[in-house]
Amino acid sequence: MNPAIDEYFELPDGFLDATPETLHHCVPGPALIHLEGQREPAVAVVLLLHGNEPVGLHAIQQLLRHYTGRPLPRALTLVIGNPQAAALDQRHLDQQPDFNRIWPGTEQAGSPEAGLFAAITGRLAERGLFAAIDLHNNTGRNPHYACVNRLDPAFLNLAALFGRTVVYFTRPRGVASMALAGIAPSVTLECGHPEDAAGVQHAFEMIDGVLHLDHFATEPPRPDAIEIFHTVAQVRVRAGLRVGLDAHHDVQLEPDLDRLNFQLLPAGSPLIRVQSDTDTPLEAIAEDGTLVTEDYLERVGGDIRLKRAAMPSMLTLDTRVIAQDCLCYLMEPLTLPEHTSGKATTG
Repeated sequence: MNPAIDEYFELPDGFLDATPETLHHCVPGPALIHLEGQREPAVAVVLLLHGNEPVGLHAIQQLLRHYTGRPLPRALTLVIGNPQAAALDQRHLDQQPDFNRIWPGTEQAGSPEAGLFAAITGRLAERGLFAAIDLHNNTGRNPHYACVNRLDPAFLNLAALFGRTVVYFTRPRGVASMALAGIAPSVTLECGHPEDAAGVQHAFEMIDGVLHLDHFATEPPRPDAIEIFHTVAQVRVRAGLRVGLDAHHDVQLEPDLDRLNFQLLPAGSPLIRVQSDTDTPLEAIAEDGTLVTEDYLERVGGDIRLKRAAMPSMLTLDTRVIAQDCLCYLMEPLTLPEHTSGKATTG
């Protein structure tokens, strides 16, 4: 039996004035909000899957105020993620799974929450979508960038509307954009730090632009229009090790570690200091789930260094986020052949 979905066909009272901390008063949990527009099918916008990433709520509130008293250019479906975690400014509550790891295709199936997001995905497929946009912030210093899970022209053109920097990844599993890619072109937007007002404006402009589209081009963007990077490994701290900014921790982070995000680093570049006797305090996991630590990382004295050139993303100093998710991702530049059919090469 499918779990019941909280579904609204008009904006709940108080939504436009809600803060991330108060949204749960008008939308208590995961929900769908369907809003009419001049065209169908709808654009789905996913927001607050992580409660400490408020850009989606702020951007949608700005968009809906912009259209006060006039129709939306296209129908809009809001997918509300985790208002309970947002109330406490947390990625997710301790008793909850990560809401952006439990969509269909997840490796964490079986929870009530995973069942609910499977039902939500089914409902969106039943109604049909024009595009799907999942909005996020990140805790470290990163540029604004778009992520796709497929290299089809429609996906790349959707991503290019946000900017030049595009990341292609197929892991972690169970993310919203990957599940919704089976319905329509989908993208994850990383909109900078939660306090970044420019990220809210950027997200608003992107959503508004997509609402005005009639179709997606069948040819990919010009090679000089976007830069694509392929995520090749997720880097995690081994369970049980303490992470912090001083030598009293097993894994010591430099205070400006996140300056390395989106910098192509040569082999031999240090990532962290190690204070424990553990030879491999970090684990690198490839897209197919295999351990590739020895391919990418090595210990030299008290440093863990890159064994080959790579570009980190999402390096963060937030130890709670490191524990709940990872230290960073490693990427390599990716070159698409002309008139791509989904194949690519990394360099």
